[in-house]
Amino acid sequence: MPFSQARRRRHILASTVRAAVATLVMGAAAIAVPAPSTAAPEQAVTASAQQIADHFATIKTMTGEFVQFGPNGEQTGGKFYIERPGKLRFDYDTKNNFKVIADGQSVAVSNVRMKTYNIYPLSKTPLKLLLGNRIDLTGNEVKDIEQSADATTIKLADKSVFGDSKLTMMFDPKTYALKQWTVTDAQGKDTTVLIFNVQEGVPVDPSLFKIDYASAQIKQRGK
Repeated sequence: MPFSQARRRRHILASTVRAAVATLVMGAAAIAVPAPSTAAPEQAVTASAQQIADHFATIKTMTGEFVQFGPNGEQTGGKFYIERPGKLRFDYDTKNNFKVIADGQSVAVSNVRMKTYNIYPLSKTPLKLLLGNRIDLTGNEVKDIEQSADATTIKLADKSVFGDSKLTMMFDPKTYALKQWTVTDAQGKDTTVLIFNVQEGVPVDPSLFKIDYASAQIKQRGK
């Protein structure tokens, strides 16, 4: 029946979006088991990469729109808000009304329509690398720097915290603007976020980064 088929399509969409959101936040389906840390190979820090890192450190707020591509080809989008260090909000434009909120300590993934909540420590997710005060190009978290005429790419990871998951950030080498980032999970699957219509250094309502812990706890107790 058409109604049943429509419900099934919505369920499939919700499942694929939920999986993509989980990969974006966690880099995996669950918190990775800590592994021994290893020193990063020495990278040639280009002048352009250093200028990008210095510029990115000065940007404390960003707002705009995004398109997200999941590891299985699923695509969604919406609006985003960032306040560094530590705060982020993604409002997805799907009918399932997914939201991702980081308040500086935790990351909450919620489906408003289904009233489901999952909360993770920010420090255990690759998002902590995106939301840090600055990118330390000489630190162990930097695994690779690639320079081309069109992009400067910086790959970050912290094996001791979230295993083999990685965060790859791509910047415009001329304007130093962040253009996109990719979270690679432990199985090598990528979730990429492209951002556009970006405004930097604009005021952001602090309430956007508030996690409703009380509602999350009530829902979890009712499971």
